[in-house]
Amino acid sequence: MDIRTTRKGVQFVRTADANFVNLPDYSFAPNYIEVDGLRMHYVDEGPRTGPVALLMHGMPTWSFLNRHLIRGLAHAGYRCVAADHIGFGKSDKVIEDGWYTIARHIAAHRTLIEQLDLRNVTMFCHDWGGPIGLAQAAEMPERFLRLVILNTWLHHDAFSYTPALRQWNAGWKEGGFFRLAIPQRMSIGDLMAMATGMALPADIQALIASGTPKPLTSTQSRICRGYAAPFEGLGEAGLAGPRRFPLSLPFDNPEAGAAADQAQYFETLKSWARPVHFIWGGADDVFTEAWGRSWSALFPGASYDLIPDARHFLQETHADEILRTFFARTS
Repeated sequence: MDIRTTRKGVQFVRTADANFVNLPDYSFAPNYIEVDGLRMHYVDEGPRTGPVALLMHGMPTWSFLNRHLIRGLAHAGYRCVAADHIGFGKSDKVIEDGWYTIARHIAAHRTLIEQLDLRNVTMFCHDWGGPIGLAQAAEMPERFLRLVILNTWLHHDAFSYTPALRQWNAGWKEGGFFRLAIPQRMSIGDLMAMATGMALPADIQALIASGTPKPLTSTQSRICRGYAAPFEGLGEAGLAGPRRFPLSLPFDNPEAGAAADQAQYFETLKSWARPVHFIWGGADDVFTEAWGRSWSALFPGASYDLIPDARHFLQETHADEILRTFFARTS
């Protein structure tokens, strides 16, 4: 593993390009900008003169999660921009856990938006892409036309963190299930197989306990490889980004999680007067249907569309329904 250093002394690793060859439905040309001496990757598909769709991922995913939305939106004439957060996807991966903060992720995406001079943006945000993306709308509202909010949140005093989210946080602490298992006994691909329902928790337990392969189809295996690809060959050091996100949840780490800033963005966006569309996976035990409905009710005129059987990573499992809903709401 080749450890590199920025001019400011930040150490990072870079995933080999070979890891990304022949991923399913992901043949997009790579694009890069520099952020604080680090290379940040982004997809830029569709006509450059089209309306802009900015798609933001969370943890432990990358722009690969949004590949079906990118294709569908680009086909409809949108210019689709989808970056990989530093530490994820084809972007560089700082190896020091403490380097990662939500404020740094927000600043990196602000740099992307400003360098590309994105305007009249429709933003699709999900998971940690919510706090990072909605910060942009709160701070630069003149650049955004509409918001599409998928199973995410903004921290504020009244927000009730679910048991599933608290367990997720605990699982990444020293001695926790995920901290011990990844990458020694399971990969990010295995984690996504479980999270999307391709594999049952018992399958993953068997994999960890005895090395028994999970029973996936060929297509499912290729998809899981896509999620694992950014981290293959990087070992523990390359996983600092994914490790840090669950440990930045504001109830546990308010400073790294930008708790005060998130609460301010939540208040600022209450006065948002442009279109807002909530498209929500109803089977998500992390960000529940009830939370999605109550949040959407704060925006006069917001739409709320439930996909009842969709779990947390609905872009992977229900992309066609997301697109149909979006086009129906914006036609």
